Amino acid sequence: MNARLVVTEERAIERPIAIAVQDVSKVHGRGKDGVLALDRIGLTIRRGEFVCVVGASGCGKSTLLHLIAGLIDPTPGPTPAEIVVAGQDMAKLRGAKRDLHRGRSIGMIFQTFNLLHGFSAHENVMAAMMFSAIPKGEHAGRATALLTRLGIERPGAKPEQLSVGQQQRVAVARAVACDPPLVLADEPTASLDPENSAAAMDLIQAVCREKNASLLCVSHDPAMRERFERRMSLDELKSA
Repeated sequence: MNARLVVTEERAIERPIAIAVQDVSKVHGRGKDGVLALDRIGLTIRRGEFVCVVGASGCGKSTLLHLIAGLIDPTPGPTPAEIVVAGQDMAKLRGAKRDLHRGRSIGMIFQTFNLLHGFSAHENVMAAMMFSAIPKGEHAGRATALLTRLGIERPGAKPEQLSVGQQQRVAVARAVACDPPLVLADEPTASLDPENSAAAMDLIQAVCREKNASLLCVSHDPAMRERFERRMSLDELKSA
């Protein structure tokens, strides 16, 4: 078999790109008070890949995830920033269109879980499907199945009635409820002790693997690096 044919076959089976970030910068504040959080970051992740970005607290890791999710906008620079998630540039989407694409394409696991208090575990997972293409009549059953799969025996319990570990399981269920191609995890084990931390990451990675979702995790914990085949610091992501 000649080399050209081998290369062609390898390209044919390459996984689609889940996210492509290029020349993304962020300055918090304005003028002399502005603080450079990210400087021309670039990153590409294919569908199903697990990637970990490690760095000290305050180095801009959470800012990177918020930019990718379209929760904040990049700071304009000499080269237009690109944040392409599932084929759409988040930096170019606005308002309801951005919310809709985020809801369908990105699952998020926050450090403090950000569950809706006053809502049950079941309702928290159903809320994630509001902006999805999943028929409304399937929301309840889908939420029930996910919570059962993740060992939540009291889907009617509110977050404050659940243990920290159970709250995280609800957060994981919410993140993957719409089968997003990309899951973002921001210090997902910071609230847990070492034993529960390992179990939580086992769970997050197992569910992402089942859903064929890419996982981008940021953490200040150096031990987290060992769980990922691709790991780097923010400095290593600076665009050429």
